Amino acid sequence: MATTTETTTLTTPPNPIINTSSNEFDTPNDPYKAALDSLKRDGFVVLPASLFPSFDLPSLRTAASHLAATARTGKWPYIRTLPKQFPPWGSDPSAGIWGVQHLMHPSNPDHLTFAKSYFDEELLRYVQTLVGCAREELVMELYNMLVRPDKAFELRWHRDDIPASATDEEETSRLGHDGWHAQWNLALYDDASLIVVPGSHKRARTAAERGADPYEANLPGQLVVKLKAGEVAFYDNNILHRGVYDATKERMTLHGCIGSTRGDGSRARNVLQHGVGDWVRGYAFEDAERLGEEWVGRARVMREKLVSLGEKAGDVGFFSKDE
Repeated sequence: MATTTETTTLTTPPNPIINTSSNEFDTPNDPYKAALDSLKRDGFVVLPASLFPSFDLPSLRTAASHLAATARTGKWPYIRTLPKQFPPWGSDPSAGIWGVQHLMHPSNPDHLTFAKSYFDEELLRYVQTLVGCAREELVMELYNMLVRPDKAFELRWHRDDIPASATDEEETSRLGHDGWHAQWNLALYDDASLIVVPGSHKRARTAAERGADPYEANLPGQLVVKLKAGEVAFYDNNILHRGVYDATKERMTLHGCIGSTRGDGSRARNVLQHGVGDWVRGYAFEDAERLGEEWVGRARVMREKLVSLGEKAGDVGFFSKDE
């Protein structure tokens, strides 16, 4: 496999959100609209930790460390195993893991710690703006974690819901439809694993991109998205992107997505192929209610919409079962 490039760019080219020379957030009159403008233009946007003051980074790190250790010893069956890129994954960690699934599963002792960040009020405000829907339309989807692999590991260049075999016309058609969801990475430690081609979420692949090796280390215009601990990167899941993971550096990055009731069947497959429907129906957040957690009400509404999504979708299959 190819190695990643030595790219010093922190995030996007200069824009209303990010000052790339200092990686500090400029405060526009409407930060939500500014984030949306950047996402539309570049296909991703990095938001600083200061925008999410209710995130409890120490508690999230403790919970993440415990669950990652449990997963590596085979005591947590919901994992992403090496060298497989897409679901389904097995539950045997002996070949190594690069991700931990279902952070909010009720059998995880720290599920409420993760749920609190997922249903965070400020995070949901950004999701509403970036998706373009009302609060009552938001759908609970996935909350997983990307971790340090047990050996060097790379993902191929891809779009999450458009196969590499798609023609120019097929890509253009799919990219012209609203995705009706938001996807983000919340870094608990500094993370420079995500590589993107800015603007590629709005166009079909170029001839150079189509002809490149799937693990090409230097696609024209690529950028490494460097996150400091606590920062959140929202990105269009059909931007051309890949991951390059360093086995020598700690990585615990929470990887979430939230949808809208306006989404279609392709969105149902993207979510349900991960197996969340196997357990979410019986998860009613009773423990959080007993603790007086203020996010419980919105969590239940969003969970019900996920259950409904599963009932309507039926057997959704997998995006790329054998990769």
